[in-house]
Amino acid sequence: MKTVSLAWRYLWSRPLGAVLNLLLLSLGLASITFLLLVGHQLNNAFDRDLAGIDVVVGAKGSPMQLILAGVFHIDVPPGNVPLSAVQALQKHPMVASIIPISLGDSFRGFRIVGTSHQYITHYQATLAQGRLWTEPMQAVLGATVARKLELKLGDNFVGSHGLGAGGHAHGESRYTVIGILAPGGSVLDRLILTDTASVWEVHEDHTTLDDDDHKIMQDEREITLALIRYKSPLAAMSFPRYINSSTEMQAAAPALEITRLLSMLGIGTDVLRAFAGVLLLTAGLSVFIALWSAVRERRSDLALLRMLGAPPIKIAALLLLEALWLGLLAAVLGVMGGQVLATLVGWMLQLDNSLLIGGMVWPVELLLVPTLAIGVSVAAAILPALGAYRVSVFELLQTRDI
Repeated sequence: MKTVSLAWRYLWSRPLGAVLNLLLLSLGLASITFLLLVGHQLNNAFDRDLAGIDVVVGAKGSPMQLILAGVFHIDVPPGNVPLSAVQALQKHPMVASIIPISLGDSFRGFRIVGTSHQYITHYQATLAQGRLWTEPMQAVLGATVARKLELKLGDNFVGSHGLGAGGHAHGESRYTVIGILAPGGSVLDRLILTDTASVWEVHEDHTTLDDDDHKIMQDEREITLALIRYKSPLAAMSFPRYINSSTEMQAAAPALEITRLLSMLGIGTDVLRAFAGVLLLTAGLSVFIALWSAVRERRSDLALLRMLGAPPIKIAALLLLEALWLGLLAAVLGVMGGQVLATLVGWMLQLDNSLLIGGMVWPVELLLVPTLAIGVSVAAAILPALGAYRVSVFELLQTRDI
């Protein structure tokens, strides 16, 4: 314990150098922590929200845009598709189930999604309060929506046009909150769910002039997209080709598009990973130089310790412990810095309303951070420790400092 305490005091005997080394090492570790946290949360979000969805069918355009808009609700959809065309797909022999999704309105930044009860069942969500809708203009709130907007059962609200805040409010059409979902960690937590007919009712009431006009609009009803599950995995070979070539819609395979997205994001993560590596290398060299200089400057102290009976291994351990103290402190600061950075980025980009990036999470992968911190510190201390171990008492006593 005396050696551990002495190593701590030696570390802070040169406070400016210690702070510089600690800062460099902590910045590199914070960058790595940030990458690990974002990668872990993105992978969890993709795996969780894509589970059981084989293909997304919607308007022609960007297939990645269709996935981001229809599954993760972080983009605008390319357009709408006829309801009759989607209903025809329900009879297709390769289709096991279809979940309709209708977008277009929001409330205070949270999307209002017209769908069926099957959407809630698909993510195995449960009700914390109330019940599911039985008629149009009844809304079920995700747990995050209810918490952030402080809405409760029986409250009324008016949606606004568009998928972001600030759109034109549909003042004549009021939703009533009849249910609140329990937190499930899925995309449903950040959505306001209602019957598909609610979306039609809100927009048709503002545009129809008479009963004949209303009948025409009913025949021309549209939805935004459909989430489809196959009866057999073999359908993945032919069903998207059938949609893209034989209909006016497009089919987007989530697995393919997410792979493309991750490959695009990989360039940025590689740059940040390289930056973190440079910081760690610089910190390691700085620690090495500081400890090597410390051996030369503390020759009188080392001589005194040897004269008092300290064996060479204890002298070497003193320098290794000093490096370990630095590594442990940097690991703590690096992990906390990475957590704060991930939370800040999620808050600034409002990702907590989409993919739930941000907040404090502690994946197993974070064990890499203290391992790296200790590894870099010990590697930088090996040569200085060997130098202190090999110097004889006679040589130490011959120095001018004695």
